[in-house]
Amino acid sequence: MPGILLGEVFPNIEANTTIGPIKLHDFLGNDWGVLFSHPRDYTPVCTTELGRAVKLAPEFKKRNVRMIALSIDSVEDHLGWSKDINSYNCDEPKETLPFPIIADPKRELAVLLGMLDPDEKDSQGMPVTARCVYIIGPDKKMKLSILYPATTGRNFDEILRVIDSLQLTATHNVATPVDWKPGDRVMVPPTVPQAEADKIFTCGVFTKELPSGKKYMRYTAQPH
Repeated sequence: MPGILLGEVFPNIEANTTIGPIKLHDFLGNDWGVLFSHPRDYTPVCTTELGRAVKLAPEFKKRNVRMIALSIDSVEDHLGWSKDINSYNCDEPKETLPFPIIADPKRELAVLLGMLDPDEKDSQGMPVTARCVYIIGPDKKMKLSILYPATTGRNFDEILRVIDSLQLTATHNVATPVDWKPGDRVMVPPTVPQAEADKIFTCGVFTKELPSGKKYMRYTAQPH
């Protein structure tokens, strides 16, 4: 099944959405982007996910990330479903969300972007759209992809965390360790010689001693 690899330019798809026709690259402009797909409108797990995405929209905006969703139903269905999503959040049941939803009734984009879940079928026996997360950089290249099966809801706090890591490591020559959160110390990549690291990271570099004697576990404070 077709798909996009990390580092490839994300297709400049043209689509009809809840805010009208768009070209993805124009929609994103110079911002980061997160495209997240859903199996179907008016389904329970999807409603919880979009409800959470709505609540976190200010956090994405603060990071200069433009959000856009995709579901295989029509724009009309998306607008009706948006009322349910807002109501689920105990807000006014209006048709607008802080981000558009792409209509993909023929599943053409889901196929092009490698979004189908072959193990989950709809009532017609067709594979449903998986829960994909594609993060796109300002250079329009794919920076991260996460693929969840249709039966497992995503963690949008984790999506924000990886965006924080991607934006930090795009600006500074560092890596983020397991379970890293903003403010935690970061790691000096093996590609940075120690003499260079000492010049770059003026707050100091801490090296953890290991039985191998190899000096590869190097930490420093998060750059700002």
